[in-house]
Amino acid sequence: MTSTEKQDTAKGQGKLASAASSEVMIQLTKVNKWYGDFHVLKDIDLTVHKGERIVVCGPSGSGKSTLIRCINHLEEHQEGLIVVDGITLDKNLKNIDHIRTEVGMVFQSFNLFPHLTILENLTLGPIWTRKMPKTEAQAIAMKYLERVKIPEQADKFPGQLSGGQQQRVAIARSLCMSPKIMLFDEPTSALDPEMIKEVLDVMVELADTGMTMIVVTHEMGFAKTIADRVIFMDEGDIVEENEPNAFFNNPQHERTKLFLSQIL
Repeated sequence: MTSTEKQDTAKGQGKLASAASSEVMIQLTKVNKWYGDFHVLKDIDLTVHKGERIVVCGPSGSGKSTLIRCINHLEEHQEGLIVVDGITLDKNLKNIDHIRTEVGMVFQSFNLFPHLTILENLTLGPIWTRKMPKTEAQAIAMKYLERVKIPEQADKFPGQLSGGQQQRVAIARSLCMSPKIMLFDEPTSALDPEMIKEVLDVMVELADTGMTMIVVTHEMGFAKTIADRVIFMDEGDIVEENEPNAFFNNPQHERTKLFLSQIL
């Protein structure tokens, strides 16, 4: 992307974001990352405001997952600045720990502990990280199991649940930590088609609460429903971003047009 295009994108980004809130929750400035000689993120500039719902799409290998994994330091960027909730993400371990307590993340795989019950999986973080009393943690866990519509599964083990149910547990587990931001890394890609809708429905309800969200997904119907902005990445660069109606109906870049023609 040329410098002029990046400036135009940034202007559009600021204009769109103002509809959510003036408070900046995530700021990336000239962020670069390499895997050896592979330049996976190239001068990424991104501002996410409180309450914004961002969907990131693009082909495999475009840097989507790496982008959101850098936001909570699961991946370390080599150049540029990342600020999350006012805290600069650097080598300071206290800063990293603080950001991880405020940022929930849901992965493609569910990452539940198979030997613990669903309730135990949900209370582990609040008890050990937030130092919350067990009874309080259990009450919060049940509240979020109600929200994702599976409270009756509390005493079962992950292996007794369907894939869609396990992903809803993973979402509830993140919510139990009362995060300010939720990151989703292709949360439906490992699910059977009939299970996808139940997970997306939970995410739509979560978006309606005003949670700040960044979602990496190919579910374009979901993007049209909940996104304040859709970002298209290719070869480590943000190629295009816009509000959903303009993004889908009037894409500006040929690469975006090609991508949309292949998935819609």
